[in-house]
This record gives sequence, C-alpha cells and structure tokens, in this order.
Amino acid sequence: MKDKAGNEFLCPLNVLKSVEDATEAELEECVEELERRLVARYRREIEAIETAGGTPILFQCSELCSLPGPEIVAFYRQVSTDSRQLLAFELGQQFAPFGRIYELDTVHGIMEIEAIAGLKHSSLDRCLEWQRLALRDRTRPGFRIYTGNDLAIDMVTYGSDYLLGLSTFAPSAFALRDRLWAAGDARFYQLNDLLQYLGFFAFRPPTPAYKHSAAQFLRLTGHIPDDAPPPGAPRRPDSDRAVLAGVAARIQEWLDGEV
Repeated sequence: MKDKAGNEFLCPLNVLKSVEDATEAELEECVEELERRLVARYRREIEAIETAGGTPILFQCSELCSLPGPEIVAFYRQVSTDSRQLLAFELGQQFAPFGRIYELDTVHGIMEIEAIAGLKHSSLDRCLEWQRLALRDRTRPGFRIYTGNDLAIDMVTYGSDYLLGLSTFAPSAFALRDRLWAAGDARFYQLNDLLQYLGFFAFRPPTPAYKHSAAQFLRLTGHIPDDAPPPGAPRRPDSDRAVLAGVAARIQEWLDGEV
C-alpha cells in the first residue's frame, strides 16, 4: 500500500483498517509514527553532512509539506536538535511538486529556532520575500534570507543574500556584480540588468527547464562538453543557443574589463 506521500509499505491484509473505523487514538498514533520516521530520516542525512564538514540545507518533501504549520515548526525544531547550524528552504511548486511556500506565521516559528541560521525562499514573488525580510528585521536581524528569485536578482539590494540557480551560469559575473555593489559603483545596475535578462530567458515557463538552459550556456562557455538533459527532463529548443551565445559574449566583455 502507499501513503499520501507515495511511500510504499507492506501490510498484512488482516490488519488493514478503514480510516473511518479507526479510533482517535489509533489515528494519532499513526500520524505520530510517520512524523517520527520523517524526523529520523532527516537526522540521518543531517549527521552525515555535518560529519563531512558541511552545512545541511533542509529540502522539503511531500510528507513535510502535508503537515499543518505548527507541526512543520515542531518538525524543524526536532531535526535541529544537536545541530549547530542548519538552513531551511521553502520552494514554490513551479519548481517542484513537493515544494511549499509557508504561511508567514510558520516562517516566524522557524526563525525562532536558534540552530536554523537562515532560509532560502524560492517563490519568484518579490512581495512574499519582502514580507520575510521585514519579519527578519523585526524579530531576528542576524537571520539570513537567501533569495531564490531568479526573476528578481536585485533582491540583494533590499537585504537578501542569495542562493540563485542563475548564479551557476556565470559565477565570475555575479562576483563582479557583487564587488561593484559593495564599492557603490553604479555599473552594478548595468551588469545586474544583463544578468537579469539571462534570468528572464532561462527561467521562463516551464521553469524546471532552466536546468537545460544552464547546460546549454555552460557548454557554450566551454565549461561542460555536452548539454543534453537527462531522459524525461524538460528541454529548451535548440534555437535558444543563439540567444544564450549573445548574452555570454556580452558577459565576457564585462569580465575582460571592456565595459
């Protein structure tokens, strides 16, 4: 049998019981057991990452996103036990079906957990991210909001940090942009606009096809030998390469100091 998250279990037929026939105590015990297993799976991976010297990022899953807000906060509190520093992640469903953008009360609860040092926010919605920044500034100024909005990469000018898929296309160009911003150099806006053009093009619907756009761009710039996506993954048309090549050439002018 399968649960609502798609997990498969072996159950003898003679012990199966309809939800309608179960007592409140049995239902509560069932839910609590599923949550215990979920916490155990996350803790196992957290410990492996920490042992390797990394900082765990708590990606969502269908089971986690099916919980009500207070139980989500309780889950984060449980998995952060015995950890020094973790990052949370809320992902819009335009990226993946197992994502969820939390209610602001839930985000507030996550911010109150000391071991969680920051949150990546990937809704592609400026207003929702501004709400999180305002909440952060009021309640926990040291908490980091990492923008995942590849359609608004200037969110760094409002107080976000970033973990952008777009930055993997041209890390050196993003590093240059950031140096210009730190120096108060108005050329920041010119380079940011060029990178934003790349973001609009690469992250247009269907959004998950940005990964093929990234592969096309990285092949054009000589970083990988092949840009074919995995079987079944969304593709971009071959005609995109001409547009990407033009953007890559303009970015290279910036890196060569010609702008």
